[in-house]
Amino acid sequence: MFEDASRHAFVGALEAQWRTVRAEFDRLTATEFMPWPEKMLYDAGWDVFGLHAFGRKLPGNCARCPETARLVEAIPGMTTAGFSLLAPGAHIKPHRGYTQTVLRCHLAIMVPGRCALRVGAETREWEEGRCLVFDDTLEHEAWNHSDGPRAVLLIDFLRERERAPPEIPASVRDAVERLS
Repeated sequence: MFEDASRHAFVGALEAQWRTVRAEFDRLTATEFMPWPEKMLYDAGWDVFGLHAFGRKLPGNCARCPETARLVEAIPGMTTAGFSLLAPGAHIKPHRGYTQTVLRCHLAIMVPGRCALRVGAETREWEEGRCLVFDDTLEHEAWNHSDGPRAVLLIDFLRERERAPPEIPASVRDAVERLS
């Protein structure tokens, strides 16, 4: 289910600075991105550039995007943050997240149209400069039916009642270890 994004205090700051985030994203090169490690979730076309991965800062990547890093580091309980790039024609298959300890936020920074996210029974399109917040333990999927790439700043943050970061699946943990 989607949440009311405005319920989270940090959303206003993210949306106010989305053009700064987009400018830093635009300076990245394709070779700086890596395919999302869980290949069973997609056939091709889902690449990521991490800033923080499951509580671990990726210093070199944060140095490439200092303003974006500053913004995400100010989010209470942030555990993961980075850019998610979905190529034209790409589809992230229906799946569920790892843990109920976090919520996920997408700040849309490049949306060519015909791109959407389904969470449970509800489907929404991203709007540049706007955040979607959702519970990723519900079945969800994303697609890009356009002829251009879709990019979001993806952030996982602890639910208000949580204190400990989530467990990391081995396939993702191994990919994060290689980045550090």
